Amino acid sequence: MLRSFTASLIALSLGACAPGEGVSNTLSQTQAETVRPALFVANKRGDTLSKIDLASGESEFEVPACTTPHELATSPDGGYVAVACYGGEHLSIFETGRLMRSARILLGAGARPHGIVWHETGALYATAEGRQSVYRIRDPLGRAPDITEFPTGKEGSHMLAVAPDESAAWTTDLSSKTVTRIDLTGTDAPLSVIVGEEPEGIALAPDGQTLWVSARGSNQAFALDPVTMAVRETIAVGQFPLRLAIRPQGDVAVTSDLMDGGLSVIDLSRAELIRSIAVSSPETAQERFQVTILWSDDGTKIYVAETASNTVAEVDYATGEVLRRLPTGEGGDGLAILP
Repeated sequence: MLRSFTASLIALSLGACAPGEGVSNTLSQTQAETVRPALFVANKRGDTLSKIDLASGESEFEVPACTTPHELATSPDGGYVAVACYGGEHLSIFETGRLMRSARILLGAGARPHGIVWHETGALYATAEGRQSVYRIRDPLGRAPDITEFPTGKEGSHMLAVAPDESAAWTTDLSSKTVTRIDLTGTDAPLSVIVGEEPEGIALAPDGQTLWVSARGSNQAFALDPVTMAVRETIAVGQFPLRLAIRPQGDVAVTSDLMDGGLSVIDLSRAELIRSIAVSSPETAQERFQVTILWSDDGTKIYVAETASNTVAEVDYATGEVLRRLPTGEGGDGLAILP
């Protein structure tokens, strides 16, 4: 059963604001003129949000975000970036220009939001581990966003994928060792299946025909039918594949293999491991502790958050070369990009 309600409280303020403070509900001149490619990083130990200029590799802004910020998502128009505040009960939204706070959306008590998707329709979706649910927020920048809660009934609903037509969403449920399909129309009950050990990474293929999942506890990636949730393929990958991300071209996926300090490359058409990319090494993996991975918009680069060393590695996909390491705030983890 889904629960629907209208947000009764969204932090709004109309005065002049310093970066990271106050609220702006309109597109600022600075924001509208933002055309330089930028990388946004949620710094989970520092409780901050960073913006890195990808041309120079330098940090432009680092502002207070919330307690233990994790995953990030940019709006379809590139004007805003949303933060899942894992240590609390809300989502924070910032302008992408100077990181001015635009909204603070309160969810249910004990929500602990983690995974987040800003859909092309403009709706925000987020997992809520503390409530074993997924939230949909329509009109997230409005004064009274419409919020619907969809229970998963599983423990540790962590990462998230959403169908292009918003008919369904999928979560990886770490503690329950399951992947759950949620019917966003509210017609069918959630459908959960056990997938490996500690499934965490998740992504829907661009054509919507296959759901890809990585299970960190069993060092495997899985191809699932997104409707029936039947496992079609099982692929051995590197050690502790924490995340899975599909290249924008839809030809390959990579897993972030934390214990190897590398990436496993999977050919999606053949469901085969075709290559490994060394970002650090098994000997130095704990010094880097790579977590989140993100493709550049053109699919030529992979960004790898190295949360222990407060860096993001920029990797050339064609050669596997680490081009540079970008400095972040303390404990850089969640990533989002502005092309």
